[in-house]
Amino acid sequence: MSLRYVLLLQRDLHKAVRFYGDGLGLPVKVVTERWAELAAGSSTLALKATDGEAYCSTGYSPVLAFNVEDLQATLMRCLQQGATMDGSVQHSPHGKVAALRAPDGVMISLVEAGSSEGA
Repeated sequence: MSLRYVLLLQRDLHKAVRFYGDGLGLPVKVVTERWAELAAGSSTLALKATDGEAYCSTGYSPVLAFNVEDLQATLMRCLQQGATMDGSVQHSPHGKVAALRAPDGVMISLVEAGSSEGA
């Protein structure tokens, strides 16, 4: 058994594609009027447009965690695409971590492994 994809329902599909593609740097595999797929390593992030507000919640959210090479550069791109920070960048023995909320309301964790200078 294997995970086929992670699906996120979207109010604005094309805005979400720009955020996950341009902001996070995920390669776009497929985009149609109501569906998109982006490569996330060996997994796929699927986005589906929905018209019903009940299908989209800004309350509880999955958390998508991404390993990134350059946390600061990725964070700046995400903020330019409409993300908002959820606290400050944290320094741990495992590296730097940033939590943010994507424009679609999904929580995102960015992790840059390595030294924790200034921790």
